[in-house]
Amino acid sequence: MTAEENARRLEYLKSIVSSLPESPGCYQYLDDAGKVIYVGKAKNLHRRVASYFRPEVDREKTRVLVSKIMDIRYAVVKTEQEAFLLENSLIKKYTPRYNVLLKDGKTYPYICVTKEDYPRIMTTRRVNRRFATYYGPFSHLGSMYAMLDVIKKTCKPRRCNMQMTCEGVSQGRYKSCLEWHIHNCKAPCTAHQSHEEYMLCIDEAKEILRGNTREICRSAHNRMQALAEEMRFEEAEEMKQRYMLLDEYCSRSEVVSNTINHVDVFSIISDENAAFVNFLHVISGSITQALTFEYRKKLDESDLELLQMGIIEIRSQYGSATNEVIVPFDVEMQLDGVTFAIPQRGDRKKLLDLSLMNCRQYRFDRLKQAEKLNPEQKSVRLMKEIQSTLHLPQMPMWIECFDNSNISGSDAVAGLVVFRKLKPAKRDYRRFIIKTVNGPDDYASMHEVVERRYTRLKEEATGNEQGANFPNLIITDGGKGQMGVVSDVLRDLGLQVPVAGLAKDNRHRTNELLIYDETGSIVSVGLKQDSELFHLLTRIQDEVHRYAISFHRDRRSRHQVHSHIDDIKGIGEKTKQLLLQKFHSVRQIKDADLETLEQVVGRHKAQLIIDNL
Repeated sequence: MTAEENARRLEYLKSIVSSLPESPGCYQYLDDAGKVIYVGKAKNLHRRVASYFRPEVDREKTRVLVSKIMDIRYAVVKTEQEAFLLENSLIKKYTPRYNVLLKDGKTYPYICVTKEDYPRIMTTRRVNRRFATYYGPFSHLGSMYAMLDVIKKTCKPRRCNMQMTCEGVSQGRYKSCLEWHIHNCKAPCTAHQSHEEYMLCIDEAKEILRGNTREICRSAHNRMQALAEEMRFEEAEEMKQRYMLLDEYCSRSEVVSNTINHVDVFSIISDENAAFVNFLHVISGSITQALTFEYRKKLDESDLELLQMGIIEIRSQYGSATNEVIVPFDVEMQLDGVTFAIPQRGDRKKLLDLSLMNCRQYRFDRLKQAEKLNPEQKSVRLMKEIQSTLHLPQMPMWIECFDNSNISGSDAVAGLVVFRKLKPAKRDYRRFIIKTVNGPDDYASMHEVVERRYTRLKEEATGNEQGANFPNLIITDGGKGQMGVVSDVLRDLGLQVPVAGLAKDNRHRTNELLIYDETGSIVSVGLKQDSELFHLLTRIQDEVHRYAISFHRDRRSRHQVHSHIDDIKGIGEKTKQLLLQKFHSVRQIKDADLETLEQVVGRHKAQLIIDNL
């Protein structure tokens, strides 16, 4: 599209916007093929649509959407609630490219009650409203099967798959099966149970599925008392068993409060790409539905917009008609007969906290699942977290960490470990023997090691792309002093590499991460000790500590078994073993004459030993 054509397009669209009414309604954006690419709602159509065409729009995704709009359609409604409902139906109808779409968990199972003369009750993952009435979906299979078990024991619906009809029963077409003989079914197929009695049992099962278990339980208790007063003790005993089963199920159900009756609870958490909306449906103080839904963001939608959409769509999808909805913040919407509450304390606040916990857990599970399929995704996420936390100019694809090791200055060494994409690159590990420092001076040792390391890298980087041969982050296993030493060396070498430090408390446990702020001062970054980032940094710290100590132990062990023979050039390890096997000690080797030594190691090596010892 040329600049002239684009100007004509914008002029045409702005002429439509200028004539839009200041009323509630829905608007639709169409592309050059006449396809709906976005559907939105508004309290004020003119104000909302005009906001897309302002020059100060700062969201890149919104600018992309506007660049593809060729025409605008709209519909005016009476109330904001009608705008919500119309938007929801239009999104389902057109599935526009730039609208978020609800991932409704189609694999969640349902309990269905079939629409037959003698209905069956079963589980399914396929929904066909013409065939049955559906209850659910159930995100927790255990609770679903527990409910089914109660229904089977108390209501005893038929378990066979026969297509039973009232006409077939009256004509005696069916035979009772084993389920009748073991008292799992009352055999409506052979008229041992009348059709009216069977349908009463199905109605009770539906009430249990709706969550009205306590009402059924009270009814069973009253019926038991009445049968006992009429001295129908066998029937009363049967009703008692039924009451006990229902009462036990009620006590095992998650009862949140006896004062909360019919309530919906919604909460939301989001990240850059997706939002997760949790829905709890509470009936008679018990949670009967607990589901979390995922929305994929298309245009950087806010949590407010997504939660408003989720409330309308989820309540519509699951047929909720509660008069109270608990939300985490003001949703700025009105629904007929519905009150929105933002609890600060009490049972309703506990419900909201439970909903938020479900949101976080669902998001965590999805993240873990994605990271199993794509292991690099976790590394990228953590690197972005490090970059954000430490305010780094680039993602830390290459991290180096130093540590010193010595005992009172003896056998002083240092270790360097390298992590590439947060994985140890052991081929790049380096060991350093401290050459210029006498005594236990950690700062001077660190200065020598860092200077040797980056002077070498600087020489290797000559002629290469700037920065290609240097790490994105240097971590010191120490506090402000170690960081200062490393920064001084880098400054002297003319290098700009971010430096961080891991400091320990008086119990030698890592307790803070130190970085330089914008003013050049060292500040502490708060990290939760159960966070993934903290575990990653302590893993790097433990690795460099292990590497430096193991090198120091090797050096110390070699010195402990060192002898004068080790200093003789031309005498290797095998020759040394032959001599010790023959003479057993260095003193006896010294006392041996040339002829004796020749018999063991030959004339040339024997002469070397005589000359040096």
